[in-house]
Amino acid sequence: MTIAHDVAGDGYPVVLVHSTVCDRRMWDPQVPALSDAGHLVVRCDLRGYGETPAPDRPYDNARDVLDLLDLLAVEKVALVGSSGGGRVALELAARWPHRVRALALLCTALAGHEPSDELRSFGEREDALLEAGDIDRATDLNVTTWLGPYADDATRAKVRQMQRHAFEVQLAATEEQPPIRVDTDPARITATSLVVSGAHDMSDFRTIATYLAGTVPAARHVELDWAGHLPSLERPDVVNTLLTDFLSAPGE
Repeated sequence: MTIAHDVAGDGYPVVLVHSTVCDRRMWDPQVPALSDAGHLVVRCDLRGYGETPAPDRPYDNARDVLDLLDLLAVEKVALVGSSGGGRVALELAARWPHRVRALALLCTALAGHEPSDELRSFGEREDALLEAGDIDRATDLNVTTWLGPYADDATRAKVRQMQRHAFEVQLAATEEQPPIRVDTDPARITATSLVVSGAHDMSDFRTIATYLAGTVPAARHVELDWAGHLPSLERPDVVNTLLTDFLSAPGE
């Protein structure tokens, strides 16, 4: 199955992988900025998000993205991943390092990370609400948790729409399917990397960013003092500049 995607612009390819709170629409503010900067911009919906159906068998997100690149005849890319999409981008860059030239990770998750009490408590509250059939409150919990103080009402409404849609798609699936877990070593990544964290995000994601900055070769860590977990939506102009500068730097 080919995951849903769209393509804009022309130039060196950049692939955008969404947070698992959202879908590919989260990148609406980035697509014109990156295409105007001279990039072919590809964004996709992971399985169970946006326009991609929920999986009906065990699945491999990183392989799905790689298969999309092969379909588009794109050999080497810059990857930008947010949160759970960052975990997918990390895995792809570690498993197939020759395919990734640059890697930007926004408040990324990390396979194998031991969750803090705060993150575990969030997951338990979300699970309880979904088991009770209260999709509205589960959606509101995510919006409140993951957006920082500078997100405006329109952004909160957009995240609410994307998260609710994901819940509806995933809960309608006849059987929950687990992702295939592949052990990967971030030290295998050869791409020049930018790791971004938000000062208003959960401590887990700042800890992950610090770890990756010390583990991934040629990685640089930037913490945004205004940001929550979804900075590309909270202050898109600032993140657009950060990304276009990173992708246009020598060696990128």
